[in-house]
Amino acid sequence: MKSSDYIINFFVDRGVGTIFGYIGGMITHLVDSADKNPNVRFVQTYHEQSAAMAAEGYAIESGKLGVAMSTSGPGATNMITGIADAYFDSIPVVYITGQVNSYEYKYDKPIRQQGFQETDIVAMVRPITKYAVLVDHIDDLRYELEKAVYIANSGRKGPVVIDLPMNIQRQEIDPETMRSFEAPFHDTTFQFDIRETEESLCKAERPMLLLGGGCQHPIVMAELDKFIQTTQIPVVTSLMGRGVIDETYPHYVGMVGSYGNRCANMAIANVDVLLVLGSRLDTRQTGTMIDSFLPNAKIIHVDIDNNELECHRINRQIKIHAEVFDFLQVLNKSNIQTGDFISWKEYLKYLKINYNQDKEIERFVENKMPYHCMNYINRMMKEGDIVTTDVGQNQMWAAQTIQLKKGQKYLTSGGLAPMGYAMPSAIGCAFANPSKTVYSITGDGGFHMAIQSLPLMSQYGLNIKLCVLNNGALGMITQFQHLYFDNRLAGTVPAGGYMAPNIKVLAEAYGMKYFLVDKNNINNEELYSQIESTQTCLIEMKMEGLTTVCPKLEYNKPISMPIPLLDEDEYKRAMDIKICFGLS
Repeated sequence: MKSSDYIINFFVDRGVGTIFGYIGGMITHLVDSADKNPNVRFVQTYHEQSAAMAAEGYAIESGKLGVAMSTSGPGATNMITGIADAYFDSIPVVYITGQVNSYEYKYDKPIRQQGFQETDIVAMVRPITKYAVLVDHIDDLRYELEKAVYIANSGRKGPVVIDLPMNIQRQEIDPETMRSFEAPFHDTTFQFDIRETEESLCKAERPMLLLGGGCQHPIVMAELDKFIQTTQIPVVTSLMGRGVIDETYPHYVGMVGSYGNRCANMAIANVDVLLVLGSRLDTRQTGTMIDSFLPNAKIIHVDIDNNELECHRINRQIKIHAEVFDFLQVLNKSNIQTGDFISWKEYLKYLKINYNQDKEIERFVENKMPYHCMNYINRMMKEGDIVTTDVGQNQMWAAQTIQLKKGQKYLTSGGLAPMGYAMPSAIGCAFANPSKTVYSITGDGGFHMAIQSLPLMSQYGLNIKLCVLNNGALGMITQFQHLYFDNRLAGTVPAGGYMAPNIKVLAEAYGMKYFLVDKNNINNEELYSQIESTQTCLIEMKMEGLTTVCPKLEYNKPISMPIPLLDEDEYKRAMDIKICFGLS
């Protein structure tokens, strides 16, 4: 059989139903093979970065492997941002790049390039992949494909890149005679001791779970639900942990971090035992003042990646190298006996009543329109729906305000944080599960960067409601410029050289049903009903004037003191739970 046919069948056999990419000379054989195969769909994404990110969304929603491919040279380099994003956020994707014929490749010759569009993509992506390889011998093809899939899915998941010269793609092969990959035998059972965890939780008066992206798997979430229902322990999440639990859980306090909910940041500062599951505990969660992050509390840190534990800037936590699923299974079998935490829960209730996000907006946010728009989306979302967000103010307005109910997912980019993520990742989700509604939230800046995703939404009638929050500026950076650059707004507003797109015209140009929501019609029930009943649409949510994300943690401030700062007396009173609730 033809090599390219074998490659496509290989992924079909592993449950991949959609492959994303952009056709080019050095990938044409593979695209043709995908087009001929009735069990897979090749989706032309109009830009290779979109293909790379759509494959991430597909992998997250389907629970299977994501696959994207591009031609050599500019096609391959255009995928690099998506590859890096998958690496930092641990998404299992196989990226296939076409390469010039192996007999045209320069190898070690001291020249810049020999073949047309030749680029050493393997060398470029090695720091941002789990594995990258040039397959220039046909006998290695089966071995390298099997190895790539194993590596992408094993341990801490992540992307791999396979670079395929065109002459390798077009060869006739007999796969049965080719060497195969045998996964290395090693005991995958993590060796860890939970006795200190059990003892700490049993003695704790103010315990809390911090849930991160490493909990985002159905089997992990099921074990987590057992543990939470048994112990009724309070919970906060990181940005990447949003959606891990049903956030209507009465002891869910909110999201922590630089843009976390004030009540959650104040709560975590008062714990005596913090159990961290599947989170790196990076500076966006702890703040930059590492020494001030829970100096008197016991931190139990569970992570699948031992390097994250051993190289962490906080070096006083109990480190447990384990998969979260394995750890929770053992913990759930231990019949752990915790206290009832009544005083602690009453205190957390007090924080949630007085310092929740609605109160934050009421007290400190002058331009409330962005948050009204988030509640507009909140009202529309149903069980099982998906949210994808971009990067910038839109991301944090959503993270602070969207309440995720049972079965809902929140996809965002945490580590790399590229603008232009929301739309292609939504496309990947929509292809993975057409029955679900995807709310893709982006700003005018991110919209501009990913505009090539628009034709895909209308072309395939994808179940996506694209919500473009248009404040006519790059709002997150303007907020930074107001704080630290004396209001010099270079590159972020019209006077500084930034131009927001005409979103209505662009929606019409790409055949998207368009709606405008602004301060004059946001309470119009007829408009709301029209939007709710339209499957594929672009909703421009227009806001005027300066917009801010609130609260926000400044550099060199403790996690419990985001701006705007509370009055000193109020802050001391709110944080002094020993006096208020008689805790030791």
